[in-house]
Amino acid sequence: MTNIELDKNNRREIFGWLMYDWANSAYYTTVIGVLIGPYLIALAQSAVGDNGVVLDLGFLGSVTAKSISSATTVVGVAVQAVVMIFLSAIADYTSLKKVFMMILCYIGVFTGCLLFFVEGDNYLFGCTLLIISNVCIGSSLVFYNAYLSDICTEDQRDKVSAQGFGLGYAGGSVMLILNFLLLAYAPKLGITQGMAVRICLLIAALWWGGFAIITFVLLRNRGVTHRIEEGQSLFTVAFTQIWSTIKQLRKLRYTLMFLIAYLFYNDGIQTVIYSASAFISQELFVAKGVPSDPSFLLLLFLETQIVAMIGSFFWAWVSKKVGNKWTIMISLLWWSCVVIYAYGFLSERWEAWILGAAIGFVLGGTQAMSRSLYSQMIPKGRESGFFSFYEISEKGTSWMGQLVFTIVVGSTGSFRQAILALIFFFVVGSIILFFTNTEKAIAEAAEMHA
Repeated sequence: MTNIELDKNNRREIFGWLMYDWANSAYYTTVIGVLIGPYLIALAQSAVGDNGVVLDLGFLGSVTAKSISSATTVVGVAVQAVVMIFLSAIADYTSLKKVFMMILCYIGVFTGCLLFFVEGDNYLFGCTLLIISNVCIGSSLVFYNAYLSDICTEDQRDKVSAQGFGLGYAGGSVMLILNFLLLAYAPKLGITQGMAVRICLLIAALWWGGFAIITFVLLRNRGVTHRIEEGQSLFTVAFTQIWSTIKQLRKLRYTLMFLIAYLFYNDGIQTVIYSASAFISQELFVAKGVPSDPSFLLLLFLETQIVAMIGSFFWAWVSKKVGNKWTIMISLLWWSCVVIYAYGFLSERWEAWILGAAIGFVLGGTQAMSRSLYSQMIPKGRESGFFSFYEISEKGTSWMGQLVFTIVVGSTGSFRQAILALIFFFVVGSIILFFTNTEKAIAEAAEMHA
């Protein structure tokens, strides 16, 4: 067994870690958050009609043109769950966090680049590429988040976590500006809106892969490397490690409660993020008989990114006053108000600006404080394994919200009914978090390490 124990709070390494948020957030915002959902829906609607059936799933219902984006996300996050648990178990045993993170990153970049070739009636090919890139970006973040405990001491985690989200929103904002300029000047450049969207998808993927190089140059291998015993393989080691992590998690009662709470409330957050562009596109444009406006959506998400960058630092300040748990509780009340506003009031463009600002203000704070709090509630040396369950709660189980959203849209044809249904996840998550003793969770994790 080889222990790779390196110094913490190294500015150079922290900068490298932060740059991965700058790199992947631009892709996540442009591709997954803004452009690909409405683009795939538009291609499907052109092929089968406004709410035509894309796939008939028998007793499970049908995937329609309107629900194709959310259905694709359901598949992607379900696959993520398996990939994340398996790879993270191996990473904790072999110190391959950086290697796995790099491999997943560049598979995601490659499939993201291939989205450029999605046009006409090959929208199912686009769905397949989106699933792969979604799995890769989500799974790579398991190892990225697990590094937080490695690179900085506990007293620095709130600040560094908030900086990561802040820099990510900054990167997303720069990419959205570039996207907007390309879409706005597409006619003058002699290209169609569809071609402009496809170029934006390509640029975002190249951005992710290009800036990630800085991360992989500056980030160091860390952790404990165990010798694989005779008769064992990485496959058997993975299952042994997974079972070991589950047993430890069962003993950490309040850490488990936090994960369950996070599963619910972040499911609501992720579904809002994944569905916002499709929701706004359908309600403000398609439902009124006018074509969707990609430029408006990009500006709206640019506003959200800028406000989120400010909000992530604001909520970090709030957490110093009231603590992480109560900061998250306040933010969940805000999220409930957001979906109520979207359901009952969104009908004009100016109201969408209010919605975008409201989402942005609370987005970074909830995520940054949750990540920082959880990093204190897990045993040292098992960061990847425990963060795989965290990432499953973050993106790997967001299929629940997406599934609810897909079912409601498919059965009612209403995006408004679907967005309102998400309040369930915020309420349940808040109740469970309220009864979670986070201070005891931190103490129990420290004792388990000792």
